[in-house]
Amino acid sequence: MKTQKLLFLAASFLFLSACHSVKRSASFAPPKAETVAVKDTASSKPKMPEPVVYRASATRLNDLVHTKLDVRFDYEKAYMFGKAFITVHPHFYPQNTLILDARGMEIHEVALVEGNSRKKLEYNYEKDVLTIQLDKQYHKEQNYTVYIDYTTRPNEIKTGGSAAINSDKGLYFINPLGKDKNKPIQIWTQGETQSNSVWFPTIDRTNQRMTDEIFMTVPKKYVTLSNGDLISSTDNADGTRTDYWNMKLPHAPYLVMMAVGDFAVIKDKWREKEVNYYVEPEYAQYAKAIFGNTPEMIEFFSKKLGVDYVWPKYSQIVVRDYVSGAMENTSATLHGEFLQQTDREMLDRDNESVISHELFHQWFGDLVTCESWSNVPLNESFATYGEYLWEEYKRGRDAADFHGYESMLGYLRESRSGKDVNLIRFQYEDKEEMFDAHSYNKGGAVLHMLRKYVGDEAFFASLKNYLETNKFTAVEIHNLRLAFEQVTGEDLNWFFNQWFLNPGHPDLNIQYAYNSESKKETVTIAQTQDFTKSQLFRLPMLVDVYAGGKVMHQKITVTKASEDFMFDSDTRPDLVNVDAEKMLLCTKKDNHTPEEWAFMYSNAPLFLDRYEAVQALGKLITQPIARTTVEKALTDKFWKIRESAIRMLDGKLENNEADKQILTGIAAKDEKASVRAAALEILSKNFSKDQTLLPVYKSALKDRSYSVIGEGLNAIAKLNPAEGLEEAKAFRDETSPHLLQSVCSIYANYGSDQDLEFFRTSAPKFKSWEQIGFMLNLGNFLKNRCSDETVLKGLPIMESTLKSAGNKYVKYYGMNSMNELLNHYQDLQDKTQKKITEMKSANPQATGIKPLEDQLVSYKEVSKRINDSLASVKKSDDGE
Repeated sequence: MKTQKLLFLAASFLFLSACHSVKRSASFAPPKAETVAVKDTASSKPKMPEPVVYRASATRLNDLVHTKLDVRFDYEKAYMFGKAFITVHPHFYPQNTLILDARGMEIHEVALVEGNSRKKLEYNYEKDVLTIQLDKQYHKEQNYTVYIDYTTRPNEIKTGGSAAINSDKGLYFINPLGKDKNKPIQIWTQGETQSNSVWFPTIDRTNQRMTDEIFMTVPKKYVTLSNGDLISSTDNADGTRTDYWNMKLPHAPYLVMMAVGDFAVIKDKWREKEVNYYVEPEYAQYAKAIFGNTPEMIEFFSKKLGVDYVWPKYSQIVVRDYVSGAMENTSATLHGEFLQQTDREMLDRDNESVISHELFHQWFGDLVTCESWSNVPLNESFATYGEYLWEEYKRGRDAADFHGYESMLGYLRESRSGKDVNLIRFQYEDKEEMFDAHSYNKGGAVLHMLRKYVGDEAFFASLKNYLETNKFTAVEIHNLRLAFEQVTGEDLNWFFNQWFLNPGHPDLNIQYAYNSESKKETVTIAQTQDFTKSQLFRLPMLVDVYAGGKVMHQKITVTKASEDFMFDSDTRPDLVNVDAEKMLLCTKKDNHTPEEWAFMYSNAPLFLDRYEAVQALGKLITQPIARTTVEKALTDKFWKIRESAIRMLDGKLENNEADKQILTGIAAKDEKASVRAAALEILSKNFSKDQTLLPVYKSALKDRSYSVIGEGLNAIAKLNPAEGLEEAKAFRDETSPHLLQSVCSIYANYGSDQDLEFFRTSAPKFKSWEQIGFMLNLGNFLKNRCSDETVLKGLPIMESTLKSAGNKYVKYYGMNSMNELLNHYQDLQDKTQKKITEMKSANPQATGIKPLEDQLVSYKEVSKRINDSLASVKKSDDGE
């Protein structure tokens, strides 16, 4: 599942009103409520600590074999009526009961299927557990089938969720009565972690396997999707249609899915298997641009892993109000609506990393599944590394290393926030905690280190061994270790214990010294992490020594807290590049001289070599060699280096005409939209009063990239607010929320009462995560640019947007924006009341008192209306 995946996606769509360009972050979630420890004063005896719960894999009393479902829907009540035929056998020990997960259901009948007849069974249903008394004791491999007639009511159950998957009600009716004209009517499911038991009774555990078939009865106008093959579609006399989907290969219960709605289905194929893309009809023309690399991805992963894609088809569907980023349901991945973009929007941001992540899950997670959520890195770390592999293949090593570096930063941010846990961990309060930057980001980086340590041939041979040995089964971390040991012949406990079964990462301080008499270069590598919280790491790595026009490659292994390594060199090396492969998951202080950093930029081969050099020299920009190198990086072959070099010059241009011309050229001609946008941003910040740049900014308004247009608008408005507002008018009717967000920002900073109509007409064009930026911009517009009367007219826009939002983060930040507006008005009340009191004290008859009192009444009325809106939104949420 794409969750860090969800955490970075959230940030990708957040357009803050305080800044005009998209900023990425690795974490995006409402702050958790503080936990307050209360001292027990009622007893003199100290309380014993609660025992740490060990989260063992679920005990298998019975094994699922097959599930057959017949379902139909009541859109008005948001109910699903189901009939389930569940085939089971005891795992090993004889059983006379069957225990199933069944959340919030109404059970109508439970029976044993005997040929064409059914025999009623006694059952007990409480606390979301259905315990069925069988007619006799059954022995292992003795199959029996239980029939259950039930109704599920997902909107009436108590729900939970997490930062990763923000709801767990399993079955979702989206706009079921069609009241929201800006949102389609859809039904879809979300099974991970243990939510599919909301819509069908099952043993909702990762270490179960079953085949399944689903008969879905829906209105004829809708299409359906589920796992496996669509066997038949039968029209019914009542205006409905029954679609029959069959998955003949076994998979875990949480990977079963359904979706229903008005989708355009764009057909593609890989070899002889169907590859389909389900999108809203207006995006049908862009489906191939969004998903078109999927067949190539399937072929690449199949060959790279040596294990062909096994499932009967591969479909991808985009739905509204999804509760996470995406979900790797077997053969039928479900994506959030952020994936639907036009070709122009994809110039600024594509989502191929999400597509590759979910596809890689079809091997790691679906074909081979973690046996418990404690082992979820076996799903998510691999899917994260699948992103790297696709980038490496499709866009090259630089792009892959940048992607991997950004991912690693996400883990390091989480670590700095205080969370340092094992990758594989058996103690946690809630299984949802496992979906974090450790399981995703750190795990992907650890797999990369493992690949570099054993070498490519052994790495992919080991993965092939792992997949083939464990296909259609559940696994734990030791299955992966044993697969690698079988291929490499090496005991790898040290690596797996260090990286998977212990927390932390090394913090390195690297010092260099050359002795001209002994002609030796000494490299001192110190591990400086807190050893009371973290271990001492064993770190194999490659060191490159550049001297005399040659490069010498040396393998070393760091095993001590501080260790010296000596290398022969007839002359002082131009550079000693520690971790030359840039494989380590670590933080480091690399104590190079400016000359060595400059040499690294020009001579070391990898993206991270050049990137680290530019970052280091950017802090030394006043030194000639640093500035020369950073300016050289403006023409680097990889876009991120160019963008970084531009940002390193921020605040250091000092009206430098030459640099202004260079940035002007980049803004006009660089092939990467984000680089052009960065050049415009830095020009505007550093030459804020330079009217000669106005034609440059106006030219940007003709760019195809929305981010470039947005920067152009912002720059024009900074130079001349009236002209910026006039230029923004040309884009008021755009449909792209990416561009509309920039216009919102212009109005939030420079607009007036008359511009409220733009926010009103634009509100329906923002969806899901995009609504966060819209709400923040609207809140700032009302707070800073509008009269009280206009604020009252704007509140219904905020309220209706929040009530229709299906994303809890939109509601969180939207309500924060409304609260900020409320605080603003309460501050105005306080200041006005204070001034009235002071004036009355000085002169009760002062003529200025009455206008202030009238203003105070207005402020109080606005505050009351804001409070009413907040209460209405909260009531709406509680009603859900």
